[in-house]
Amino acid sequence: MRRPYGAGALAGLLGLAMSAPSPAMAEQNELREFRIGMPIADLPASGYVELACAARPEIRLEAWSEYRRCPAEAETGLHEVSFRYDQTTPLARSNERYAGTKVAGQPMLLSLLIGGDARLDGLRMRTDPEARLFQRRKAFLFGDQVKARFGEEGWTCRSAPPTGEEEAVGGIFIKEHCDKQTADRQFLLERWLYRHEGEELRNFSGGTVLTILRRNG
Repeated sequence: MRRPYGAGALAGLLGLAMSAPSPAMAEQNELREFRIGMPIADLPASGYVELACAARPEIRLEAWSEYRRCPAEAETGLHEVSFRYDQTTPLARSNERYAGTKVAGQPMLLSLLIGGDARLDGLRMRTDPEARLFQRRKAFLFGDQVKARFGEEGWTCRSAPPTGEEEAVGGIFIKEHCDKQTADRQFLLERWLYRHEGEELRNFSGGTVLTILRRNG
């Protein structure tokens, strides 16, 4: 599948959206001020709102330190805390690029994965299924942006064929799982784009989920 942008352009776009303003931080942080492995006590006290348990959104949190109120995931054993960007900041009010909770221009559902050692053990970024139609249609491209940002090499990807009722959207069919491991990180990438036969064209299924986990050696 041909990519609509060059890898360099994608890396620049994703680096801008996923990192803090400082170039030094951009090299070490996975998302804005968030760096996997950092103590929970060092997480930013402002700039982020609507903290809640991702698995039980009715449980609202007043601070990151309340993460233990959220149930631990069966798969990772980590506590997932969802959040949104604060839209009352001057930057968000004055610059459309920073309006909404977005990563690389894509509306996102974001969450931190926090371990029992009170450290940031992971991040999860899901493209927003409630975004506008044209944004959902291109949500699968976030997978290309992720690979450009964190390196094209080292990914192991598996693609699943369509089932009897699944078909392409605009000539594109994707059901892909990718995994990449570095010395201290594991990247899990899922993306999909398809629709079920007989459904309206607008009722397609499409999105990307990126999970970044800390490795302990």
